[in-house]
Amino acid sequence: MKSAEIRQAFLQFFNSKEHSIVPSSSLIPGNDPTLLFTNAGMVQFKDVFIGEDKRSYTRATSSQRCVRAGGKHNDLENVGYTARHHTFFEMLGNFSFGDYFKESAIKYAWEFLTSKEWMAIPAEKLWVTVYSEDDEAFDIWATQIGVPKDRIIRIGDNKGGRYNSDNFWAMGDTGPCGPCTEIFYDHGESIWGGPPGSPEEDGDRYIEIWNIVFMQFNRTPDGAMNPLPAPSVDTGMGLERVAAVMQDVHSNYEIDLFQNLLNATAEATNSTDLENKSLRVIADHLRSCAFLVVDGVLPSNEGRGYVLRRIMRRAIRHGHKLGQTNAFFHKLVSALVKEMGEAYPELAQAQAQVEKVFLLEEEQFAKTLEKGMAVLESALAQLSGKELSGDVAFTLYDTYGFPLDLTADIIRERDLTIDEARYDELMTQQREMSRAAGQFKVDYSNVVQLDGATEFLGYSELENSGVVTALIVEGESKDTLSVGESAAIVLNHTPFYAESGGQVGDTGFITSDGAKFEVTDCTKQGAHHLHHGKLLEGEIKIGTAVTASVDDSIRAKTACNHSATHLLHAALRDVLGDHVSQKGSLNDSQKLRFDFSHFEAVTPEQLKTIEQMVNAQIRSNTAVATEVTDMETAKERGAMALFGEKYGDSVRVLSMGTDNFSVELCGGTHVNRTGDVGLMKIVSESGVAAGVRRIEAITGEAALSWVDQQESLLSDVCALLKTKPEKVVERVDTLKSELKELEKALASAKSQLAAAGTDDLLAQARSIADIQCLAARVDGVDAKSLGDMVDKIRDKLGNAVVILFSTEGEKVTLIAGVSKPVTKVVKAGDLIKEVAPLVGGKGGGRPDMARGGGTDAGGIDAAINQAYEWLSGKITQ
Repeated sequence: MKSAEIRQAFLQFFNSKEHSIVPSSSLIPGNDPTLLFTNAGMVQFKDVFIGEDKRSYTRATSSQRCVRAGGKHNDLENVGYTARHHTFFEMLGNFSFGDYFKESAIKYAWEFLTSKEWMAIPAEKLWVTVYSEDDEAFDIWATQIGVPKDRIIRIGDNKGGRYNSDNFWAMGDTGPCGPCTEIFYDHGESIWGGPPGSPEEDGDRYIEIWNIVFMQFNRTPDGAMNPLPAPSVDTGMGLERVAAVMQDVHSNYEIDLFQNLLNATAEATNSTDLENKSLRVIADHLRSCAFLVVDGVLPSNEGRGYVLRRIMRRAIRHGHKLGQTNAFFHKLVSALVKEMGEAYPELAQAQAQVEKVFLLEEEQFAKTLEKGMAVLESALAQLSGKELSGDVAFTLYDTYGFPLDLTADIIRERDLTIDEARYDELMTQQREMSRAAGQFKVDYSNVVQLDGATEFLGYSELENSGVVTALIVEGESKDTLSVGESAAIVLNHTPFYAESGGQVGDTGFITSDGAKFEVTDCTKQGAHHLHHGKLLEGEIKIGTAVTASVDDSIRAKTACNHSATHLLHAALRDVLGDHVSQKGSLNDSQKLRFDFSHFEAVTPEQLKTIEQMVNAQIRSNTAVATEVTDMETAKERGAMALFGEKYGDSVRVLSMGTDNFSVELCGGTHVNRTGDVGLMKIVSESGVAAGVRRIEAITGEAALSWVDQQESLLSDVCALLKTKPEKVVERVDTLKSELKELEKALASAKSQLAAAGTDDLLAQARSIADIQCLAARVDGVDAKSLGDMVDKIRDKLGNAVVILFSTEGEKVTLIAGVSKPVTKVVKAGDLIKEVAPLVGGKGGGRPDMARGGGTDAGGIDAAINQAYEWLSGKITQ
């Protein structure tokens, strides 16, 4: 059975068991800074499990793409060399949110794996583990499923503490957790290894293919395990592992999906040895790199982009090991699209973008390799012993992408070794830092539990009546709020927009009889809006009837900027290409800021076109339409989903402009008609990261005010230049030409002045062992003229050493020149290094010409004396 068939069968099976099929979420966890990447199928349902979110279904199934290559889950160096380690994998999962529990979860897994209609795996090939204290799961396996008790293994606390077990799962240090049961496949006696829990469990004979987590407790900071009111189920089955079982192969790299990618990789690298481990590395890394780019990650030197760069460069290095030094990685994207594009159409749609990112990184890495080699050669040139420092080896790895084996290969040819102990120490430190940064440490027990939900009425109302349902002060619930206290107020319904989708939260007031609460921000916690601020007057209690009023002027300006952002996004894609996607945004009452993917600066001409397109849509004054529908319908309409956002079952589709110029999913607040924006003016365009550009713009009154300021500035310039606005450019060009001529005349005068002083300086030269030496000060001479003087004096003196100092305020310039024959005795760079510290500076250069600079003009006399003394010692030694 092919991998694609297994994936489809799994989803169909659970769909037949009343599970909603949920598409794979992005590899970038939505609104979740605690995870580097989506590393399990349950990530997109995390808020549901902890009670912060509710879905229209209580059963779900998905095929989730996952990446484990950074943070807590990081086995990057093992990938390609073991049978089952991957940076990218697909996790098939089924989930119950307070619906079925242990009995049904176990029965579903067993039916799918063993029944003839589905996988038909022989039952005798399967072993089971349970948590040692989970008698209920043990009994279900033994009595209802019929697994022999000697093939049901109890795993206790084998990781050094209470509930620290391979068979006890936790979402974090606190929060939902519970025992799990795992299903293992026995590959047979021909492969070494023992059952789980045995001394030989690390062998490859028994392989875990399914894990069922029973989330039934909530762990508090004091370690107490409190039963959850609605126990849930989270399962995961690795597609690649099950494909290996179904295709009767031992290694994941032998399954159909990988075989096709391995063949394409061999062809691209001109390799004939299909068993070469480097082919596996490249094929695995191809998947993770491509899907990370699809989900908006670009190579960079920090965060997720840094991890992507490491994976990509590791793949490229293995191509070099195979002898392919030309760019090849980008050529493999088409093979991946052919293999996985049907299951993940977003991959096929982004193929051109992925190929471009890959090629640019390959070209950049080629330059980096060259720099790394220069660093290594420099370190080897200064090496006094036979061992290269582990610090140098680590720098080459961490900064320049040199793996230890590449460095080892280079120095082995020179009969040298590496201090691997120090290298390993630094690698361990890096891994610990990476794990610490990537670990999931959220205290779910510290989140105030809120019942019900806040109904948002702010699309149509800016003021409404409501009832206080909760008061939160410093993370604790209170019954009463007193004057002067800062708090978060929760209402049963509100007109206040809560910050999300790049739009800031509304501000305003919540009032009741004698009470006034100033709202300075509004955020979301699950289904509730939290109104943050301070009580200015009176008293507010839970149950108090209040009036919530949004600051309408600020809301209107924010809406203008948010609507303009949508128009800007559409115009960018129209002018620059479909590869443009949102990388972040901020919309408040002052401006809009939009980050987007693009690999070069947007030209002034392109910016002008983009701005004109947006303002044309604004002038069209078309009505802004919104519609609430399901995700599939929204996709059919061509609606774009925004970066970093999570979407529920129902989505809000926002359309604006002529002929649906912009169609996006958005829950924000917007203008009623495009004409309400008034005017959009782009005020800046810049780069914020590799492959990410930023545009800042203003709208409405702010844009008109900006235009007025520019007109005022132009008027002032015209007055200074004594010309009309339409003649400003011509006048400035004339002044530039005149300035250029004056600068030429000044340079000529300086050169003549310097030449005139040359004869006087020649007379000051001292003869040291038949070499003419001159150290002197010449003020008021620029660096270029000073260099010309050194050349002329050196040439006239014959075999000579010349060093001249010049000042401009406290800034000192010093230039040394040495005749070619004399460089065997004296080097200009050494002379500069000797005297530059005396003028508070440093410098260096070639043996025949060197330069330096300093900040202490008072040290010039001492520097001149030192120059003569040093030259005397050098020449006469």
